[in-house]
Amino acid sequence: MIVEMRTYTLKPGTTAKFEANFEKGLPNRLKLSPLGAFWHTEVGTLNQVIHLWPYDSTADRDRCREEAYKLDGWPPDIREFMTEMETKILIPAPYSPPLESREVGPVFEISTFTYSLGSIPHVIKAWGERMPERTAMSPLVGAWRTEIGPLNQWIHIWGYKDAAERMRVREESVKRGVWPPKLPAEASIQRQESIIVMPASFSPVR
Repeated sequence: MIVEMRTYTLKPGTTAKFEANFEKGLPNRLKLSPLGAFWHTEVGTLNQVIHLWPYDSTADRDRCREEAYKLDGWPPDIREFMTEMETKILIPAPYSPPLESREVGPVFEISTFTYSLGSIPHVIKAWGERMPERTAMSPLVGAWRTEIGPLNQWIHIWGYKDAAERMRVREESVKRGVWPPKLPAEASIQRQESIIVMPASFSPVR
């Protein structure tokens, strides 16, 4: 299983129109493979949409994308709104839940941690040991390492009812010693980024 994470930066004020046009073309696209999730940014880099597409393999992704260009209405009429595009191929951690319809938001935090070379196996292990306690406090949407795109990244997404719950969970997890997981000295974070996103009306994860 892989997940393709696509991030589009849009012209200011065009997110609603982008999502409307995207939704029009989506029913035909879903005949080929499911959409995992679709969000737009509320805090962090604004005017961005992030969509996740799960596939069985990179070969499955290539097949679906090739077939998608033969569909009516796909790609959707969105070109005029976009200024930048980025895609990453992600590999899920063993404890990452499947991307399927879930109501675990509507506030989501997407965090991207870039680690030093060779750190990711240590991260996967350390996080796995703490995951039962942490997911008892708020749901994990997914945890992945990058395979194609910027390397040595660890991307994790959490769902919250609102911003107040996010702050409460973060404070409580630190106070109880649940989070963050402790890593060995050879595993070090080089960079951390976090954004708050909200789901589009058609996002399976909401």
